[in-house]
Amino acid sequence: MKYPIGIQSFDRLREDGFVYVDKTALVYNLVQTGSIYFLSRPRRFGKSLLVSTLACYFQGRKELFDGLAIADLEKDWLQYPIFRIDFNGGPYTQPGVLEATIEGYLGNWEDIYGKNLNYTTTGDRFKELLRRAYERTGQRAVVLIDEYDKPILDVLDTGTYTCNHVGEKLLLEDHHREILKSFYSTFKGADEYLKFVLLTGVTKFSQVSVFSGFNQPKDISMDERYESLCGITQEELEKYFAEPISRLATKYECTVEEMKDWLKRQYDGYHFSTNMAAIYNPFSILNVFDMNEIRDYWFATGTPTYLIRLLQHSREQMNELTGKFYDPTMFIDYKADVEQPLPMIFQSGYLTIKEYNKKMGTYLLDFPNNEVRKGFLSVLAANYMKPKSKEVTSWITDAVMDLERGDTDAFRRSLTSFLASIPYDSHGSLKDIDITEKHFQYTFYLLLRLIGVYCTAIHCEDRQSYGRVDCTLEMEDYVYIFEFKMDGTAQEALEQIEKTGYAKPYLADKRKVICIGVNFSSVTRTVEDWEEVSIV
Repeated sequence: MKYPIGIQSFDRLREDGFVYVDKTALVYNLVQTGSIYFLSRPRRFGKSLLVSTLACYFQGRKELFDGLAIADLEKDWLQYPIFRIDFNGGPYTQPGVLEATIEGYLGNWEDIYGKNLNYTTTGDRFKELLRRAYERTGQRAVVLIDEYDKPILDVLDTGTYTCNHVGEKLLLEDHHREILKSFYSTFKGADEYLKFVLLTGVTKFSQVSVFSGFNQPKDISMDERYESLCGITQEELEKYFAEPISRLATKYECTVEEMKDWLKRQYDGYHFSTNMAAIYNPFSILNVFDMNEIRDYWFATGTPTYLIRLLQHSREQMNELTGKFYDPTMFIDYKADVEQPLPMIFQSGYLTIKEYNKKMGTYLLDFPNNEVRKGFLSVLAANYMKPKSKEVTSWITDAVMDLERGDTDAFRRSLTSFLASIPYDSHGSLKDIDITEKHFQYTFYLLLRLIGVYCTAIHCEDRQSYGRVDCTLEMEDYVYIFEFKMDGTAQEALEQIEKTGYAKPYLADKRKVICIGVNFSSVTRTVEDWEEVSIV
């Protein structure tokens, strides 16, 4: 089996015999039911392959679709003029790169369809090209724009300046928006020349003039009909990849069902509609099968630097954003005039929908899977804590091993030492507020959620009928119940666990339950006091 790692060309994929998860029935339905669409999906989720598939379809290349669902649906296989734009190039961090990119596309198309010297703006030139293509071919044009938002994401929150055509100084981020606004405004007056339009990207920008003056595309990012248009469902995983799953199970000495569960925890968990159909990250899962090894493939392809920048400038932290219900207006559109990291984090794929409250119309957001949780929190922890000694990931590895063998004394010593190595002013956004308690809360959220990647289960600030537990870590042989205090006593924390009955849900558990009270000092900024009691 050949896996299309890095292959974004549908014709090459089909001609060279790479495995293809058939999405063509959805493609056909998309084309038949509308004309102007917008689709947001995280990076490396198959957006470029979708664009290529549509291009081949509108070129009438019937032979490429033999054996696929669309072969029985499409009868005409007409050829349309196609205007395809890929903003994956760049980088757009330098002034003039975006203008040159658009000019290159327009120049190439004008070589084909001719140029009218009366039109000088990018929008007018593009509209004239669409008109000429329609008149020459007798068919309306197809416009496919891949990663429309990359020119903005590259410079988002960087503070880079440029000058416009009249010499005025402005942010490169704003300059790029104006350029794209002018370019996309083409579509407003070009309906009669258009057959189909699709824009893909990571982020949906709203109220920032990118789509202003443009017939608003239909946003299908959370449309349950197209939730699996990109990505791989559980049914597709088992249908197309039974052999590599079996091969992985053999390597890791487990059953096929155990391997399926492992893959689900590691790479599944994305939800894009109220239907709550779980979607696997296609890039990671294909790399797993190709390499026959479970690793963190998606996150290793790039650090979300723009998200780190946003979080550093924001007072909101991940413990304040995860595990909460939100109205969709709070995370669907990114409003660049407001310092609000949640929409960007969600749309970039670091948070996803985990639950839908039908009555309230709200969505619970959290990390989709272990790969994302581990990768993103590791980056955040390294940037937030900046420990002087051991790296965060190295400390997490040691901490998990200590907890797996029940060595709480070693874990206590390691934790105390690690906390002492973290600079007090490690996070810039906390310098001008009461930092001590918030600092420790966030530090422990990051550390414990990272440890939780390797646990059977983790519950942070989990509500029980008896109260709210600070943290419970479930390991194979142990259950750890933590209660934290600041400038109090560990005995007080331990008594709270006992008084509120946090351990009651585990009384019938065969595992050893260890209740731990921890007190931190605002002076020494590390563990001051530690008490524990075991329940067998």
